[in-house]
Amino acid sequence: MTELTLSVVNAQGAVLASASGRGEAWLVYEPEYAPGDTLRLACSAPGRLVELALDDALAPALVYCKGTSCACPVPFGEARRVFSGRAFAGTRHCLRARLARPEEAAARRNLALNPWAAHEPGGPFPFASANVETRGEMVFAAKNAIDGLIANTGHGEWPYTSWGINRDPQAAWRLDFGRPVVLDEAVVYLRADFPHDAWWREGTLRFSDGSQLTLPLEKTGAGQSFPFSPRRVEWVVLDALIKADDPSPFPALTQLELWGRETEDTLARL
Repeated sequence: MTELTLSVVNAQGAVLASASGRGEAWLVYEPEYAPGDTLRLACSAPGRLVELALDDALAPALVYCKGTSCACPVPFGEARRVFSGRAFAGTRHCLRARLARPEEAAARRNLALNPWAAHEPGGPFPFASANVETRGEMVFAAKNAIDGLIANTGHGEWPYTSWGINRDPQAAWRLDFGRPVVLDEAVVYLRADFPHDAWWREGTLRFSDGSQLTLPLEKTGAGQSFPFSPRRVEWVVLDALIKADDPSPFPALTQLELWGRETEDTLARL
């Protein structure tokens, strides 16, 4: 069985604490985190689905470790604004990781979800990126659209996280899964801090298999579901965002869920 290792590593690369186990690992870290600290997951074999819980203020989630390690920087300063004030705070932190069970890995689920997504490459998949983020602020970063938070009647602070486009009509958002997956539905949560916010009347999903899907959107804070024929893809781009005729210049995306299943190849590696 694959061995998992959880570590806390400081800014100089020194390992401050670590724990390992076969198929599961947990680590209790007593000190307060310091700027530059990173939480690292290592796997003895690449390409593993792992249920990851790096802080008790965030819900565990199934993520994909493409190589043999992935890293999640501990947020400080402006980066903390996208998390609950309880997250990563104080002393005595409990971290846990375990390999996905066959039945949960095989279940249909939101394959975009990743509350542990890093802003830069190197973290667990899925990984979100964009060609623009409002003022470079973390509360408007691409990764916020996959953090699982659907509170959308505010903006600029937790839990009202979103992807902001800085009024750019050419804005494009991309999600990389790190492996092939089979998708069959998209659910869009627009940011709905009206009247501050505007909204998009249309967007387009472009898939790595060459197909695309136009999304006719409505002015609502509710999730808007778009089922489609299953397709095997490795990444998705959301672009061609057409702003509605609204006096506000600020449309934004709170969450994009992409529902489907793992491929047989991924399941065979469990």
